[in-house]
Amino acid sequence: MVSTDKILEVLRPVQDPELRKSLVELNMIRNVQVNEGDVQFTLVLTTPACPLREFIVEDCERAVKTLPGVETVQVEVTAETPKQKELPDRQGINGVRNILAVSSGKGGVGKSTVAVNIAVSLAQAGAKVGLIDADIYGPNTPTMLGLSTTQVKVQQGAQGEVLEPAFNYGVKLVSMGFLIDRDQPVIWRGPMLNGIIRQFLYQVEWGELDYLIVDMPPGTGDAQLTMTQAVPMAGAVIVTTPQTVALQDARRGLRMFQQLNVPVLGIVENMSYFVPPDLPDRQYDIFGSGGGQKTSEELALPLLGCIPLEMTLREGGDRGVPIVVEYPDSASAKALKQVAQQAAARVSVAALA
Repeated sequence: MVSTDKILEVLRPVQDPELRKSLVELNMIRNVQVNEGDVQFTLVLTTPACPLREFIVEDCERAVKTLPGVETVQVEVTAETPKQKELPDRQGINGVRNILAVSSGKGGVGKSTVAVNIAVSLAQAGAKVGLIDADIYGPNTPTMLGLSTTQVKVQQGAQGEVLEPAFNYGVKLVSMGFLIDRDQPVIWRGPMLNGIIRQFLYQVEWGELDYLIVDMPPGTGDAQLTMTQAVPMAGAVIVTTPQTVALQDARRGLRMFQQLNVPVLGIVENMSYFVPPDLPDRQYDIFGSGGGQKTSEELALPLLGCIPLEMTLREGGDRGVPIVVEYPDSASAKALKQVAQQAAARVSVAALA
């Protein structure tokens, strides 16, 4: 006779491939129900964007079907995102489980495009996602998320003014772009920059978030220091192109996070190659090739993905429709989704280590 104990026994050897621990021991198998030969249970993943979801489900089904008398297996899949570890010298944000920086050593490598599409990809997977545009001098994410004409509300809270973030494509957003006129430059020194970033962190009605993505400005300046010293960060994703000068700056930015004790989750090679729209089977290495792979090997860090340069990727950003929304089956969208999945998986590993 099939029993709950027997089901848990055959599932015990099945491991989470990222965590390399038993699903049963991790309490990821719940609500086991047996009705004669029909077995049902819930699989609770550590992220809605789990890249190995199908493989884990197949492993579970295969294990349970080894029991005599089992005819059907139904697996309901859900997720509970673990919270990053607390740090005694840094203040977390109420309701926010993980803070993830997307950074680059230099401008022009497509960092904001990557940040926006990572955020939207995670939201599409079912996660609760927020996005901070920390590039105070060049706030572009409102345009990329179709929110360039949005006016955010400012409310009076118990500890001063509280911003209500804008919302689109499942992502909550705050940006300096909401607080200034379209052509108005931000001419600020470090202390003022520090103040607005802290406001974006602590004086925003974020609610409950699985991931708060921070689109960092390029370089290794005041904004990076403020962010890394203020809040505990689950990790940083470094964006570069294959070009030598971009890789040189990316390495400097990467070392900065390491020196500040922020885990580097991996490297993203953007603009890996150009795909002409009239010749989709051809690829042109405009900015060189293999730079991201070589750097990841030299620094012993994962290469999270290589994103091709497609005209639809740029056009969607200009029109406020991320490519993972408009052309989800394109090469760029698939690569960006992979980056989001890989980053989320590594955040979960770090949180449960």
